[in-house]
Amino acid sequence: MRYAELSLGYFVYVILTLIGIELAQVQGLGSQVMDILLYVSVLSVLTIGCGLVGLMVFDCLLPWRPTLKEGGVEHKVSIRGSLVQVFCVVVGYVIGLFLPYDYLPPDNTMTVLLMILILLVGIGLKASGITLKEVLLSKRGMQTSIVFTLSVLVGGMIFSMFFEDVSLTQGLAMSSGFGWYSLSAIVMTDAYGAVWGSVALFNDLVREFFALLFIPLFMRRYPSAAVGLGGATSLDFTLPVIQQSGGLGIVPLAISFGFIINIVAPVLMVLFASFG
Repeated sequence: MRYAELSLGYFVYVILTLIGIELAQVQGLGSQVMDILLYVSVLSVLTIGCGLVGLMVFDCLLPWRPTLKEGGVEHKVSIRGSLVQVFCVVVGYVIGLFLPYDYLPPDNTMTVLLMILILLVGIGLKASGITLKEVLLSKRGMQTSIVFTLSVLVGGMIFSMFFEDVSLTQGLAMSSGFGWYSLSAIVMTDAYGAVWGSVALFNDLVREFFALLFIPLFMRRYPSAAVGLGGATSLDFTLPVIQQSGGLGIVPLAISFGFIINIVAPVLMVLFASFG
């Protein structure tokens, strides 16, 4: 489990580089940049907005405050990992521009790598030491996960209504990344091509940066909404911000919610993408 967890990050870098290579093969990509920006802008507003509104209503109807706890370890937040992953896509794109056609990866390479990646993710979750019993016994974590998932999927449905070339199932698939940009980019590239993979990547990156900025703002009045802002990253990347703004008492909710979303996200993405 230790080696699987260590290799996961490097494996993601390899796959993101391959996404960049595939992106370089898209004909007329330059003419699609504005479309990509439009898709990312609309999808980000809808998925973040619907998830936030849904959880704010949830916090109002069923108020909850974390148990106050003192102490804990101070964590530092760094966006270096996110920037490195974006850099991998850029490097892959540059390589793809100059790589001879005969040296391009086989068509099924991404599918095979995706299967291995999901296997490593599952092993990594097991290595975290969190048991399913602990997660499922957290009533607030389960409720927050359900409200968040349904609210964000509503955003995906609305997204599909905005664009004629986006089917309902594609809108749902695109919204199911829940902030897990590396995985969503890979799944969407495999299902819909490199352009939509890049849309998924930047959409979920926007969620991550938005969460870092606004979690402290929402934590006092809407703790569940603050945790939900991080989506899948509330288990790792945004957890230090959640702890710093809400105290140690909010950590069990963040871990339960993040663990569930980390399981649900790949299942929903693959499920909806399989319908085309």
